[in-house]
Amino acid sequence: YSAVDTNPLSVYIMQPIWNQIIKIVPLWIAPNLLTFSGFVMILFNYFLISFYDWDYTASGTSPGLVPTWVWLFSAFTTFCAYALDSIDGKHARRTQSSTPLGELFDHGLDSWATSIFVLSFFSICSRDNGKTGVSVYTMYIYLSIVLFNFMCSHWEKYNTGVLFLPWGYDISQVVLIAAYLLTSAVGVEVWQKPLLLGYYITDILVILLIGFSLFLSFPQTLYNIHRAHLKKTLKNHSLYEGLLPLVSPLLLFVLLTVWVVLSPSNILAKQPRLFLWMVGVAFSNVICKVIICQMSGTRPELFHWFLFPLALVVYAAISGLLGWTEEAVLAVFTALLTAAHVHYGVCVGMQLSEHLNIYIFSLKKRVQE
Repeated sequence: YSAVDTNPLSVYIMQPIWNQIIKIVPLWIAPNLLTFSGFVMILFNYFLISFYDWDYTASGTSPGLVPTWVWLFSAFTTFCAYALDSIDGKHARRTQSSTPLGELFDHGLDSWATSIFVLSFFSICSRDNGKTGVSVYTMYIYLSIVLFNFMCSHWEKYNTGVLFLPWGYDISQVVLIAAYLLTSAVGVEVWQKPLLLGYYITDILVILLIGFSLFLSFPQTLYNIHRAHLKKTLKNHSLYEGLLPLVSPLLLFVLLTVWVVLSPSNILAKQPRLFLWMVGVAFSNVICKVIICQMSGTRPELFHWFLFPLALVVYAAISGLLGWTEEAVLAVFTALLTAAHVHYGVCVGMQLSEHLNIYIFSLKKRVQE
């Protein structure tokens, strides 16, 4: 495993903090337990916010509907998850328990957590109510860009063998924590007033996100791959092999976008939380396959298996075959996809655990039969 972190925020500010926090972690705790604890915290926080704000309208129509303590709790869980995700690797090296299982566990959960962070944040700014908020289509594009950046990092590692940690990660975590604290201190109304030159805070954040993606993150990915090509250190020397991991994610985005744009019942507007959750789970499963391939030096499949049932669902939806059942079909498909993703993660984790003769959540060795 090889990673490079050049972000000044991470190197000069956050890393010294993590180096102090890691000292209080008992040596008997397994690194994967730290990783999983952080994921469970953000998952619990997501469901808590969903309870108060299922359709992303609470902050725009009833500013006091989400209690202040929820935003404080969100800041706390986000910081804890950020910290645990940052120290799990340090703790693994500290306890001499670094394994491929730990790498997959960390990055696999990160691929899912990335979307959950974004979906929780949307409750702060709320959906467009005609006066303030952001449209559900902006939410979809925002989420897609974030997931695209995450995917690029692992596509880059698939080709170069090195994970160049994106600058946006640490910045986004700090901004997210600050946003929750700001909201708890002054209320959601701060997001509903122009901040600068008529632009709202959410507008500025979207502009920064697109700017970071188009002019920093993606160009840096291409540059690192080009540099590896010049140094003759690329893992894949054919263009086909190098671009193969991008096929399924791009097809997934196309299918989802077709559903969003051509849905007769405007499914994204009717069930934004459910649809965006499905988007996050789908991308996570695709990215997990890429992570496993780059770890094992194997070729990713050209078409991910669930692109076929998704294509059938999308066709049935946009052709009108589903009719009034479109929302119900979305709910069932999302539940099945989530269950399949969890099942996949559990199975891969157990297989690696048995193969490496280790436990997932314990530092004890397995007793070989």
